Amino acid sequence: MFFDLNVPVPNIQSPSQGTSKKGKGKQPATTQASFTIAQINSLEAHVDLLIHLGYTVLAFSQTVNKKVDSKTHVNVLDGLLSQLKSRPGIVYLKRLNIILDEDSEKGFGLINASVALFNSYDLISLIPTTHATFSLACLTHTQPSPLTAHIISIPLTLPRLPYHLKHTLVRTAIKNGAVFEINYVGALGGENDGVMVEAGAAENGQSARRNWWAAARELVRVTKGRGVLVSGGVVDDADLRAPRDVGNLITVLGLPQDATHAASTKTPKSLVLRAQTRKTYRAVLSEPKLVIPQGSMPVPAAPGPSTTPLPIGQSSTPAPQVAPINIPVPAPTPTPALPTDSRPQKRVREEGGIEGQAPSKEGAPSNSNLETQKKKKRKKNQNQNQRDGGVSAGSVAS
Repeated sequence: MFFDLNVPVPNIQSPSQGTSKKGKGKQPATTQASFTIAQINSLEAHVDLLIHLGYTVLAFSQTVNKKVDSKTHVNVLDGLLSQLKSRPGIVYLKRLNIILDEDSEKGFGLINASVALFNSYDLISLIPTTHATFSLACLTHTQPSPLTAHIISIPLTLPRLPYHLKHTLVRTAIKNGAVFEINYVGALGGENDGVMVEAGAAENGQSARRNWWAAARELVRVTKGRGVLVSGGVVDDADLRAPRDVGNLITVLGLPQDATHAASTKTPKSLVLRAQTRKTYRAVLSEPKLVIPQGSMPVPAAPGPSTTPLPIGQSSTPAPQVAPINIPVPAPTPTPALPTDSRPQKRVREEGGIEGQAPSKEGAPSNSNLETQKKKKRKKNQNQNQRDGGVSAGSVAS
């Protein structure tokens, strides 16, 4: 599946975009802009050639200069898609390009009051032409919101890039989910969109071709091949190329073969899916919808008598309700605690033991043991008396 997300439509002038006779400025849009039969036939042939080359997803782009005024802006793509023939297997998308210049630094219409207007477009692209607008596009308008711009298109055909491609700005935009677009029409020296040429955002001719190659190499060097989208931007049918021919052309810029293939397939596919999150809350929550399945029974407004047949033996009349009887249950009486004696108990004298001495573990001593202890004690006393008598006799002799 190959994508071409930049198919310019013919420029038409809406009757409501002019000024009033009294010079009061722009009037509110009251009529829908329409394309001529010749423009429709030319666009049909252009689409047939794109399908023949192998593209299946096409994004028709409408370009606006400086600012989008919600009072005068007209979405010309709504009426265009209804006039094109339906082709099975081909997806049509609507894209809005906004050219940003010095006058756009104060604001260019991406405000919350215009959310309903921008929701009619599938993709929003910004074309900055000054350093201030480039910083604004990379840092502010790539944040998740209902007004997120997921495509930043660099004017590659100008004699010199109007700003320096800083790594920090480019890295921040890619981290937020934005992509940088390369239109291959500039590499062929083909004709660009008339609105961009009039606004000074593009040039035609051989000099524009040399400028494109120099600026495109710089963009590939800064992005390192990540977040690069390859589109057509072709106005003349003679400048259309097949997707694989475009891939071979982009490899000259320094991109590997797999990166050039992803720039026309994988990257735009993820971009289209990510762009659908503009209609959600910060790309996380969507608006809940109540879906009632077909064939479901309608819910009655008020409860009525039931028509469901009851089983045999059951009555349709409700059973009488009996009020519950509360029987008081007496609380359990606490059991009085018995008085305890706080005095310490005397140690019981066991038979054959000595008072105040605990019996041995082996039980009460026998009579033989008592006799043996008495003999040892008696002998010890005799030895002590003899020792005392000997000491006293020696002292008397001296």
